[in-house]
Amino acid sequence: MDHALQTITVLGSTGSIGTNTLDVVSRHPDRYRVFALTAATQVELLLAQCKAFAPRFAVMVSDQHARELAGRVRAEGLAVEVLSGEQALSDVSIDPAVDMVMAAIVGAAGLAPSLAAARAGKKLLLANKEALVVGGDFFMQAVKEGGARLLPIDSEHSAIYQSLPDDPSTWARRVEKIVLTASGGPFRQRDPATLTTVTPEEACAHPNWVMGRKISVDSATMMNKALEVIEARYLFDVKPAQIEVVIHPQSVIHSMVQYHDRSMVAQLGTPDMRVPIAYGLSWPERIESGAKALDFASLGALTFERPDNARFPGLQLAWDALNGPSGTTAVLNAANEVAVAAFLAGRLRFDQIHQINHATLSAVLPSKPGSLSDLLAIDAQARAAAEAVVARCGS
Repeated sequence: MDHALQTITVLGSTGSIGTNTLDVVSRHPDRYRVFALTAATQVELLLAQCKAFAPRFAVMVSDQHARELAGRVRAEGLAVEVLSGEQALSDVSIDPAVDMVMAAIVGAAGLAPSLAAARAGKKLLLANKEALVVGGDFFMQAVKEGGARLLPIDSEHSAIYQSLPDDPSTWARRVEKIVLTASGGPFRQRDPATLTTVTPEEACAHPNWVMGRKISVDSATMMNKALEVIEARYLFDVKPAQIEVVIHPQSVIHSMVQYHDRSMVAQLGTPDMRVPIAYGLSWPERIESGAKALDFASLGALTFERPDNARFPGLQLAWDALNGPSGTTAVLNAANEVAVAAFLAGRLRFDQIHQINHATLSAVLPSKPGSLSDLLAIDAQARAAAEAVVARCGS
């Protein structure tokens, strides 16, 4: 069967999601062509990707790294134009030649180009959960007004999307609740009293998934799941009370939807991000992802348990933020980014991450955001407040 060639911009191509996206793309050269690749600091890896995929553009956020990449590109004789700066991220997302955008920049830094792609009506593959956590209704309104097709790439949200009816207009009357599954991370069975001594290396050693350091720490605190609760609320237009989290250590069932007749529909698969990536790339079709198939005969037991609030106190902050004033979820995201960065830098204990997040939510009362600049202002205010709390904790 012949398929029209689709062009893709990969925002954050050197991260875990970005490299997995390019792996799937490489398996289907008849379907996809890379238009642009972007990275923050990894010049060597972005150069290797430029050699392999021959994009029209490569973007690095800092001028220094862009100059270094440009020199290497010229030396290699590659026909790739190197751009720099945050505006360039949006420019390569809205170009008329682009069919779809993989939004895989970690953190609030991915909000602006994701918004730009939504407003330009692109097929937007959203792996940057913070865009929705920070943007909320404002982001979803941009998707609606731009006529974009929004497809979630987080394994949990992709699973929910695949488990929902095809017609979104029927969701409200048919769906009772959404159940997000969580692995429980590396500390699911660890004594909470010992979490004061956790090292960054321990926190980043996820039992099932290969992820970046920030997301790995979020998984260890279950703040990753808190952010996913917020993302699910906006993606699927459900009330916070309709979202539940259950720990499923095997990471085989990626999430579930409970209908009003009490039937449950779930999506299962190996813990491999190429599966939701391939689904997003090819929707509404399905293509080979490179992932292994489940072998039910060798799976053994699938188990479930409730999250332990003593071990994962940050999880409840998702519902607290969703029930707060508009913009509160942006405050929580900013605080968490500051706290995780401080922990990874050795300035903060692991157990203090929650303290920073809770204290920042108490300190910052956001005004209702009505624009991107408003959201960025809330983000900046929350980061300043969180940094002040980190300084006090470290003194």
